[in-house]
Amino acid sequence: MSSYCDFAPDHPVHGPYHDDEYGFPITDDNALFERLVLEINQAGLSWLTILNKRDGFKQAYAGFDIDAVAAFDAGDRERLLSDPGIIRNRLKVDAAIHNARVLQGLRESHGGFGAWLDAHHPLDKAGWVKLFRKTFKFTGGEITGEFLMSTGYLPGAHREDCPVQARIRATGPRWQGA
Repeated sequence: MSSYCDFAPDHPVHGPYHDDEYGFPITDDNALFERLVLEINQAGLSWLTILNKRDGFKQAYAGFDIDAVAAFDAGDRERLLSDPGIIRNRLKVDAAIHNARVLQGLRESHGGFGAWLDAHHPLDKAGWVKLFRKTFKFTGGEITGEFLMSTGYLPGAHREDCPVQARIRATGPRWQGA
């Protein structure tokens, strides 16, 4: 079975993401929100499509500022649904706005998204999926799993023989201590 590590490193778009982001721990709540929005939007599409539209997403979703997106209203929703720079799917747009509001609540209850993730760590993938489905919109098994692998909460982003894996291990990802 082919791995992301097989084709991504020399690719002009996948390469930088594979080498410098995928699987590395993220602690900033807005960066975690960005990854969640991108993973949700990838559902049914290629990751290359999402990476190619990443700047469009950043602009459309106010730089992934949680408070700004949580304040989006019906006009913003319509703007997003007509923006060719992002994925114009009503369920995905609604999920981003809803999830930003949930993240504001997690700030109140846990101190932030990262703190909420840390408070529930360690869980196996099934436990995480159950928790995410209960907490967020549009977060099934694949989306949740990829989000958690891509942010250092679950292992599996890279093969053990991939040079990036050693760099990730050196950062102390959450899964390493599980």
